[in-house]
Amino acid sequence: MIELLNVVADADPAYEDFSVWGYGDVLVRAWQRQSAIVRLGRNVELGVRFDLDGVEVSVAWWYAPSVQIERYRAAVADDGSGPRLVAIVRKLEREGFAISGDLLKRPLRGYPVDHPRAQLLRHKSVIATRALGCEEWIHTPAAADHVLAAFSQLRSLSHWLVENVS
Repeated sequence: MIELLNVVADADPAYEDFSVWGYGDVLVRAWQRQSAIVRLGRNVELGVRFDLDGVEVSVAWWYAPSVQIERYRAAVADDGSGPRLVAIVRKLEREGFAISGDLLKRPLRGYPVDHPRAQLLRHKSVIATRALGCEEWIHTPAAADHVLAAFSQLRSLSHWLVENVS
């Protein structure tokens, strides 16, 4: 994982600030799961995870303080930045990314129930993930190319989050 992230950071200096760790309940099994994040802004991170199912990439804005959540909601409600986020999310979904995050159970107070971006206003975090699989390339230098390509697809969402929330 460290070698992979060094190659990714060499390809694009924006990915230099990364952390790598293994996790599991027993150290013997730590090799089965490895994760890494690339910090892009406060509470905005690109992620890579290796496990026995293969590689998964993500961008996440999470563990945000209330001031960031308020900035996020203001940006979603804004008639300029809000529709841009909708377009970004739809494009990522078409490309196979799953969009998730912590959601309020009800529509957000202060906004109409039929707000055009009501679903996005309910978010307290935003996560986009996609499994890249467990193909033969996973054990070759081509793994960095696949991660870089996925990071490139996530660039518009990560930029939107850093610009509007961090």
